[in-house]
Amino acid sequence: MTSWPTWGDWLATLPPAVRDSAVTLAERFKELGAQDPEEWARSEISEDIPQLARFMVLRALWREAISPWMDASALSDVAAAQRLIDAGADPHDVLLVARAGAYEAIVAAVCVLDEGGDPKARESDPGWHLVETDAECNPTGREIGGLHESLGETDPSGNKDADLWE
Repeated sequence: MTSWPTWGDWLATLPPAVRDSAVTLAERFKELGAQDPEEWARSEISEDIPQLARFMVLRALWREAISPWMDASALSDVAAAQRLIDAGADPHDVLLVARAGAYEAIVAAVCVLDEGGDPKARESDPGWHLVETDAECNPTGREIGGLHESLGETDPSGNKDADLWE
């Protein structure tokens, strides 16, 4: 296993402009709540992987599809959930089931995106790629992939999705 040099040692090896970019990028990851902002930034700089875009996509999916199921008020619009609670189910357990279902749906969606095409399609059928864009929505040429690999790491709770299965 290859170990990376410390953040400071690695920064010292970079040209000043790249070092400044790495520090700025790590600060942005920290602002966004990344658990290990320096590692995300180092990967983007060293490996030319659009990690900030990957992180932002995954965190948006948590925010919009998974995390809302942490609040009992989310159950108020779901008739089946209300019936379960009225029948004696613990609201926390109903929330966990809904949240786990949302998580599994997101896992399936990011796996489909990462696949780049339908494995059951004909060779002549189109596929897809998620690509990074700049602030004006111009493609940067860097593909956003491997989303399934980092979904747990981007859990805003810092639990790496472990609390979904309690």
